[in-house]
Amino acid sequence: MEYRVLGEGGPKVSAVCLGTMTFGQQNDAAQAHSQLDYALEHGINFIDTAEMYAVPPRAETYGATETIVGNWLARQARERIVLATKVAGPARSLDWIRGGPVALDRDNIRAAVEGSLRRLKTDYIDLYQLHWPERNQPMFGQWQYDPAKERPCTPIRAQLEALAELVAEGKIRYIGLSNEHPWGVMQFVRLAEEHGLPRVVSIQNAYNLLNRVFEYGLAEVCHRERVSLLAYSPLAFGHLTGKYLENPAAAGRLNEFENFGQRYAKPGVEPAVQAYAALARSRGISLTRLALSFVYHRGCVTSTIIGATSMAQLEENLAAWAYRPDSELLAQIDDIHLRCANPAP
Repeated sequence: MEYRVLGEGGPKVSAVCLGTMTFGQQNDAAQAHSQLDYALEHGINFIDTAEMYAVPPRAETYGATETIVGNWLARQARERIVLATKVAGPARSLDWIRGGPVALDRDNIRAAVEGSLRRLKTDYIDLYQLHWPERNQPMFGQWQYDPAKERPCTPIRAQLEALAELVAEGKIRYIGLSNEHPWGVMQFVRLAEEHGLPRVVSIQNAYNLLNRVFEYGLAEVCHRERVSLLAYSPLAFGHLTGKYLENPAAAGRLNEFENFGQRYAKPGVEPAVQAYAALARSRGISLTRLALSFVYHRGCVTSTIIGATSMAQLEENLAAWAYRPDSELLAQIDDIHLRCANPAP
């Protein structure tokens, strides 16, 4: 396993991060703890969760994932773990979080941190992330910015000031963004520098063979401003395992939960997956290995967040780390990308 520093002077994390959003929904506590133990044994020191989890979000499972992780964390040497969690932004469907209305203002951020610390059974959070922006922007499968949807929101400077208080109190150590766009990253960086506020060290965005939108604008911004990409959804909700090509009714979140994974319910997804699956076959490897190894070893990615609902999946995902695409394979991937560009933005 490789270890890399987040951002400019952030924590040193494993290049593979264990995501936990299935814990408390598809995985019970015993299964979750087995996954966490296995990950730690194989060199993963980076664990990512969120107050909103389990996913799909429901009032009944709000905070369940953090509770499961916290019970495991209480048995570990805390300094060995880089723990990341997130504060949920506003969404009409999530008005039960923190009693609503949900925002990214000082009171909401503070309440979210205090709740996460209790559930995680820890005195501090290594990386605290804004799960999605409060302002109007396209995300989670939306792909066009619509100025007509503008709405009042907490100024970015006020969000940074709220986070700065928590950093000063030792409750969080570093801050990050998630589901952000270039304008947002630049605003967070600029305002931090102008006002002596904490600087973001990371951005957690979707990145996979079906969604390389990060490369179009964010890659330059993050490189120049020293903000690390934490790539989530490297297997595109299971599409890049190939299981839905073989059996559209295959077991998985897309079939288990209604109205889930809209980002991948677009007409260009299946032809792209077919092309990548054919490429994997020509190399004698699984589509899973092709997809994961592409993200694992991509220069713009600092750490890749993987998730699993079974130990067999977790073992396969970690085994893919050892495979490194050669230049010819990368050229073939790019050829498919140019023909089937970003079918799931």
